[in-house]
Amino acid sequence: MGTDDKAANTADKAKGKIKEAAGKAVGNERLEAEGRAEQAKSDAKQAGEHIKDAFKH
Repeated sequence: MGTDDKAANTADKAKGKIKEAAGKAVGNERLEAEGRAEQAKSDAKQAGEHIKDAFKH
């Protein structure tokens, strides 16, 4: 996995966590759900990168 990809995935996951926490704090279920979705998307990208790395070796 490239360093740029790792950084982007980590940033996306952090952004999702912040959105989820903000949604919980203000009682906004939509914002909370968006945050969880962003985290899941980041996890899926990261898993895909790990699979590509496994086939490179």
